Parts: sequence; structure tokens; C-alpha cells
Amino acid sequence: MILLAVFRSRAQSLDYGQRLNNYGVAATTIPTPKEAKIGCGLCVRFDARYYAKAQAILKMGGYSTFKGFYQLDFVNGKTTVFPYR
Repeated sequence: MILLAVFRSRAQSLDYGQRLNNYGVAATTIPTPKEAKIGCGLCVRFDARYYAKAQAILKMGGYSTFKGFYQLDFVNGKTTVFPYR
């Protein structure tokens, strides 16, 4: 399962993606899918198995523009994005 960490700040999206990578979480900064209708245009994509670690790293960073974690799915050729947990 793929998760997205969505921010209202491009700088914070980039910083969080780098921080995840520094802590051993394979993460990529990508354009936020238009289906999400949220954020600054960038989000951080990572595997859901790292969710607990991603939450801990988020708290350490004090990211003020964090919007939330979202699940990314592809159903019948369509992209769907919805809040995670």
C-alpha cells in the first residue's frame, strides 16, 4: 500500500522526504495527485509499512504545514486518494 504525506509547503515537503530517506525510509517527493485536491503541489510518497516510523519523524520535525497522511490507490485505471486512518 502506498501512502502520501501532504503538506501546504513545498519546502516542508522536500525536507520531510529527505528526512525520511535519512532515517532509512525509501521515500520520493512527487507532485500531489490532482484527485487529492489538497496541498501545495508536492507530497511525499512511501510504503505503508513505514507508517509508524514516518509518524515519529513527522513529530520530530515540527512541520507546521502538514495536512495529513493519505492512501493512494489505483482502481480500474483511476487514481483514488483518501485520508489514511
